[in-house]
Amino acid sequence: MATKTELSPTARESKNAQDVQVDETLIPRKVPSLCSARYGIALVLHFCNFTTIAQNVIMNITMVAMVNSTSPQSQLNDSSEGLPVDSFGGLSKAPKSLPAKAPVYDWSPQIQGIIFGAVGYGGILTMAPSGYLAGRVGTKRVVGISLFATSFLTLCIPPAADFGIVLLIVTRIVQGLSQSSILGGQFAIWEKWGPPQERSRLCSIALSGMLLGCFTAILIGGFISETLGWPFVFYIFGGVGCVCCLLWFVVIYDDPVSYPWISTSEKEYIISSLKQQVRSSKQPLPIKAMLRSLPIWSICLGCFSHQWLLSTMVVYIPTYISSVYHVNIRDNGLLSALPFIVAWVIGMVGGYLADFLLTKKFRLITVRKIATILGSLPSSALIVSLPYLNSGYITATALLTLSCGLSTLCQSGIYINVLDIAPRYSSFLMGASRGFSSIAPVIVPTVSGFLLSQDPEFGWRNVFFLLFAVNLLGLLFYLIFGEADVQEWAKERKLTRL
Repeated sequence: MATKTELSPTARESKNAQDVQVDETLIPRKVPSLCSARYGIALVLHFCNFTTIAQNVIMNITMVAMVNSTSPQSQLNDSSEGLPVDSFGGLSKAPKSLPAKAPVYDWSPQIQGIIFGAVGYGGILTMAPSGYLAGRVGTKRVVGISLFATSFLTLCIPPAADFGIVLLIVTRIVQGLSQSSILGGQFAIWEKWGPPQERSRLCSIALSGMLLGCFTAILIGGFISETLGWPFVFYIFGGVGCVCCLLWFVVIYDDPVSYPWISTSEKEYIISSLKQQVRSSKQPLPIKAMLRSLPIWSICLGCFSHQWLLSTMVVYIPTYISSVYHVNIRDNGLLSALPFIVAWVIGMVGGYLADFLLTKKFRLITVRKIATILGSLPSSALIVSLPYLNSGYITATALLTLSCGLSTLCQSGIYINVLDIAPRYSSFLMGASRGFSSIAPVIVPTVSGFLLSQDPEFGWRNVFFLLFAVNLLGLLFYLIFGEADVQEWAKERKLTRL
């Protein structure tokens, strides 16, 4: 993703550059190569997001093995009587023998909801500041330090759970601060690395790592829990994060000028494609104008409603399959992970499709809104239909797979719309919009846990209907007020000190 930035002395001296879309006729034409440095940067970000989200969601699959609501106190499942149950008290058909010395806890649905949501508290606080900070000091430092922090805290989850619920929740909150800094701070790198005409595909490659992380964590999380014990899920993914952190500091550079392994032709291509862009790192943020901007609010609310959809799928797919269809923990992981590998493929294809439509003279706002509609409405409609289908888990998994796959089309829609309307402040606004939307992962587990505990018979219907209503309202607001033109307050000639 490209934002308004300057990468050469010539660009720094261009004080009157306008925040307009780059005319492709002025940019040297170069066929994108998957072996190029910028796609290498996107691939490393892909693995960084893979690690971050995997560490985020492993709690959702291990919870099936961690909870034993039949026991009033925490105990060790060193016999077949300590069977894992689904997250809301229903006995799942788990294996009759689990690894010895794997702790099992008596956590109510409300406590589980708090544990699930705790990691999201940090997103509200750090998304926008991390985006702004990355624009100032560089993505390499902000994301690299945060990646190490979340990996270390992942290793600390099992002992924290043994020590007590309060320490576990605090650890999850601090872990959320680190993970949110990764998600909010990474977008600043495209200010210097992303040609404008390749925004959608570079962004899709990077963000699709989240989906691959969900797939891998949910798929093998159940297997590891069953064979080694749930604590090893955290130890393994925490260790992978530490290795990924080393790779990050070795490979990532904040700009192509200082990158040692880039070809001269690619360096010139990236710099020339961004020479009209103006950097905003030393300019004040027009906060008042941002708060009054309906297009900004439409992005924030649209992202919030879509995150409500994604949070429900990520947190409750394992629990839904386990409690409704009574499959064991290994099959639960396989069935729960399937939608995310499909979403991983569709997400990357969607980025290429969006850029293709732009080459066919589609209006930019039309492409963004089409991608958002296809990523929101069908997905929520498929999920809300699940409780009304008298079918087996294969049909349910197929619908969940299709719903999850289509949802990733929003990556090429609402999630990068900020780059269109305010490219000068994209790193901050990307973090701010993601931070606002991260309220959803905090609310969803708590509200859903309450609905499921209050109404065991119709709990899932209530959860899914609420999902559909929130998603529809956010989508409508975005369709009415969403824009793709650079806003007046985001142009240099309109910039005022606040």
